[in-house]
Amino acid sequence: MFIYPRLKDLREDKELNQTDIGKILGTSQKQYSRWETGETEIPFHHVITLAKLYNVSIDYIAGVTNGTD
Repeated sequence: MFIYPRLKDLREDKELNQTDIGKILGTSQKQYSRWETGETEIPFHHVITLAKLYNVSIDYIAGVTNGTD
């Protein structure tokens, strides 16, 4: 599944750290890290928030598209 590396790539492209994203999502850096590494599954409502933040589709985050489809 592409979601985990894409979360990291998108975050780094925006020059944000895990603490920044944790604050945006209302969670801790540690919890966000677990989602980004795939240790635990990220709740879907957070995927929606991140898609809006990064201006990409949910399909892109999920690996269904490559952003050029």
